[in-house]
Amino acid sequence: MRSRSVSDIVLSGTVHIPAPPARLTADWDREIALQLALEPGDVAPMPLARARARWPHYRQCVQAMSDWLRARGLPDLLASSDVALMACRGAAYHHDAAQYGGFAFCNLFVSQDKGLDLHFPVTGQRIPLTLGTAVVFDTGQPHGVIPRGGEGFDASDFAPERDCSQLFLTWELPIEHPEVGHALRIRFDAPAPTGLRHGHGQLRLDDVPVDVHRDSGRWVHPGGEQNPSRAPGRRVMAGDP
Repeated sequence: MRSRSVSDIVLSGTVHIPAPPARLTADWDREIALQLALEPGDVAPMPLARARARWPHYRQCVQAMSDWLRARGLPDLLASSDVALMACRGAAYHHDAAQYGGFAFCNLFVSQDKGLDLHFPVTGQRIPLTLGTAVVFDTGQPHGVIPRGGEGFDASDFAPERDCSQLFLTWELPIEHPEVGHALRIRFDAPAPTGLRHGHGQLRLDDVPVDVHRDSGRWVHPGGEQNPSRAPGRRVMAGDP
């Protein structure tokens, strides 16, 4: 993976898709309750092949997402990109650059509005999660799913009796595809930070390794010290120089 900047751009909108049929959502509820046992803040994969067999409008959903991307200057990359069905019960703040540093996430939410927002703490963007919410963002951009109007992630907001699970389709779009990199304004081949091991992907803020505090969304430096602000600084997803 080439060294690159981390984009603050989040593309978002709503596509018109039919609600999944009741028997499919009931199957998802059973899967979440009996197999996944989702804890507050967890994000986990769901069986996509089984869902597609019971989802008469699956292709329509994919086509709607493809049309939405094309209208924003992005080519039809969905057919050649890995796709997964995911479930979350809220989401603690995190980034996905360590595992998916070469990609942008393209997500289509297929659950009804349950009073949750997709929150990007560095930029301050809050995107209400409703049926048909579409987003594209850099995997190095910290994000979480929190109650609408909330200031951070708190597991107590996702009590067992509350229906707050969200299902979404997600595709991995290659950052090095020209249109994807252009849409997110990625700068490639940023200078490799001093002391970085060859081939080791790492998110750095002003040349210091960082992670994200799961509750506040603030940067965490080595040793666990939180950055007092959520300012973006100069962020680089560093890979091979």
